[in-house]
Amino acid sequence: MSPLVKRKKERYSLPTKYILLILTLICVILMILSFTTNILSAPLNFIGGYSIVPFQKGLTSASSYFVNRTANLKKMEELTEENEKLRAQVDELLSDNTNLQQDKYELAQLRELFDLNSEYEEYDKVGAHIIASDPGNWYSSFVIDKGAKDGIQVDCNVIAGSGLVGRVTSVGPNYSKVISIISDNVNTSAMMLASEDNLIVTGNLETMKNGVIEYSQLADSDEKVGVGDKVVTSNISDKYLPGILIGYIDTINTDSNNLTKSGTLIPVVDFKHLEEVLVIKQVKLSPYSE
Repeated sequence: MSPLVKRKKERYSLPTKYILLILTLICVILMILSFTTNILSAPLNFIGGYSIVPFQKGLTSASSYFVNRTANLKKMEELTEENEKLRAQVDELLSDNTNLQQDKYELAQLRELFDLNSEYEEYDKVGAHIIASDPGNWYSSFVIDKGAKDGIQVDCNVIAGSGLVGRVTSVGPNYSKVISIISDNVNTSAMMLASEDNLIVTGNLETMKNGVIEYSQLADSDEKVGVGDKVVTSNISDKYLPGILIGYIDTINTDSNNLTKSGTLIPVVDFKHLEEVLVIKQVKLSPYSE
């Protein structure tokens, strides 16, 4: 660097301490003016409007988001807990309702057995539960939880609902096997309650799909039998006590010999939903067989 340039630089340079002093004075003056006048209020407000206010809005928005988010999460937890409690209450109510329905069904069955017991009160009877049955939709044969120790013997009549179920075919000390009147090819001597005309009722599991079994050899010479008439066990039956209700006439057909009639009848017992039965201890003694 030339001596001339160096001298010019030294001539116009200002010491650092003077620069700091000048800046300090300027700051003090600006501070005094800001507190005593409104000269700087407009510029400061302008600068704040473009820098500080948006920043504050951003902070406010972020704060509101996190506050709302926290509140929503807490609300969701409360709703989830309340929902679990409601589900537990619903499950409990469903269980109680199921138990009530079961109790209602059992009460209805017990009432039927009570009424049936009253209807045939002249016979000594014992109640029994069904503990096993043959495969299929119908109680065509089944096992009950009462046997010889309870006074049951072979050919004891079994009733339920409103009438005849079947008879006991074998007996153990504390169980018995029962065959129903709806079993295939099981014949039951019967008669019309109104006219006392005799007929044979025959079990048929195939026709039971339509809720009926068959009858035949009905001698109705006076044309007195009609649809809906009651059919009961016959006086001449060697297996069944007389007068036990079997069912109601459903259809009537005249046989080819023009002397007898046949058709179908509706059993009075619900052979699809048996649970409890009554066993009549008295056995009908007869030299005849069905």
